[in-house]
Amino acid sequence: MARPLIGISTYLEPGVRWGVWRLDAALLPLGYPRLVQRAGGLAAMLPPDAPEHAATAVARLDGLVVAGGPDVEPVHYGAGPGPRTGPPARARDAWELALIRAALDRRVPLLGICRGMQLLNVALGGTLVQHLDGHAEVPGVFGHHPVKPVPGTLYAGAVPEETSVPTFHHQAVDRLGEGLVPSAHAADGTVEAIELPSADWVLGVQWHPEMDEDPRVVRHLVRAAATL
Repeated sequence: MARPLIGISTYLEPGVRWGVWRLDAALLPLGYPRLVQRAGGLAAMLPPDAPEHAATAVARLDGLVVAGGPDVEPVHYGAGPGPRTGPPARARDAWELALIRAALDRRVPLLGICRGMQLLNVALGGTLVQHLDGHAEVPGVFGHHPVKPVPGTLYAGAVPEETSVPTFHHQAVDRLGEGLVPSAHAADGTVEAIELPSADWVLGVQWHPEMDEDPRVVRHLVRAAATL
């Protein structure tokens, strides 16, 4: 069986040093494509592009991963920026929201990771908590905490037991978007995973499986993509 093609959205960073050069770059931590590859998929990077090209890009994919990254600009969920909200990444916001909507329209299996989960919620009309303490305690260092699956959900079908996950975020889902349900929680009640039961395979996780030894979530995505 051919390995399914999984697109992964990328960062867009100005002035990155490449040897003697300093150039703008579309880049992605290696953990993302490596995890897709280890799960049996082919990884394709999707740098920010004009939103009107998202449907064409998604039409060529078997699955989509929306990667982690900077805070979602609050204007997308009808709010002003809080004092702890980071600077906007407008090109990424526009492109990734368009990718998510195209994947939902075409019923392409979709996994949102951290920021990607938050964008999924926003794309369906939900809102975000702009800052919470305790989920990114040391700058630049992933923490770990347990998440408990909600029985009967898509996520619980992939990971049925409580697990400790690598985490680094300061924002979270507030009001759920239309049709979304929570599928995992942290001990403090924070929604750690969301999914769309009306879709074939749509899941968002607040943690970073690309930093984990556990491939089950992405393996589940790749398996769904292989049946597209």
